[in-house]
Amino acid sequence: MEHVLSTHLLVNHRLNTVWLDRIWQAGIPAVEIFCARQHLDYRDRAQINELGHWFRDSKLKLHSLHSPMYSDEMWGRSGPNAHINITEPVKSKRLDMLDEIKRALDISEVIPFRYLIQHLGVFEEEYDERKVEAAFTSLEELNLFARARGVEVLLENTPNQLSSAQRLVQFLEQTHLKLNFCLDVGHANMNANMNDGVAAAFGILKDRIRSTHLHDNNGVDDIHLWPFYSAGGTIDWGATMRLLRSLPGQYPLMLELRDYPEFPLPQSLDIVQKIFEKLEATPGPE
Repeated sequence: MEHVLSTHLLVNHRLNTVWLDRIWQAGIPAVEIFCARQHLDYRDRAQINELGHWFRDSKLKLHSLHSPMYSDEMWGRSGPNAHINITEPVKSKRLDMLDEIKRALDISEVIPFRYLIQHLGVFEEEYDERKVEAAFTSLEELNLFARARGVEVLLENTPNQLSSAQRLVQFLEQTHLKLNFCLDVGHANMNANMNDGVAAAFGILKDRIRSTHLHDNNGVDDIHLWPFYSAGGTIDWGATMRLLRSLPGQYPLMLELRDYPEFPLPQSLDIVQKIFEKLEATPGPE
């Protein structure tokens, strides 16, 4: 299966060509860039152009872009207005948020990529019909904007009452939007108490999965642990890989890890490659 690394691992570092060179030299053929302005400032044309020149001369591929979650450079800590949420019911606020996502999508004019990974709601957001309507309006607009740039929007299952695997399918049935999915295995593991879980989420979404996010956790916290190497992970990677191998070629294996002191960068990029090797070598249960 194709291997992709999310630059979420480097999100506290400014993304530059040195980091991209290191990823390629570690034997990783493709990346998903995580749009956080302290990492990739989609408003900074100089940074975008620098990366664009590098990608044009490199064999490393940009598989996808993760839609921005905050408009500031400090993970939303500047205040609630920095949060980007396409389910915002107040139209004026929502339009400002959509403008931020469109700025990120404009990167495709310099660095082509295939998918935009989009959250539906924020962590632990409650279900509300007004938010469903807001999400529908947002995604209609984003989808048109993205497709005009050759990009497909993928919805990611997240730990809230709007975007579990089951709720995502219901949302598309209700709105008739023709979108596909990014299966986040770690988020599915956190939704086990909502009858989601990895196997259930895969079964619900499988025909429309076009990308993945692979990371581990304790079933409660979204801590992006390193499969096989972090203590406290609870995902059965044998069972998970058996599921993922059942649809070869439909999506890549994409690691979305967090930067931990026990895995110092850039040396830990070698461990990333070992994780891919372990995933490929892991036999699923009979």
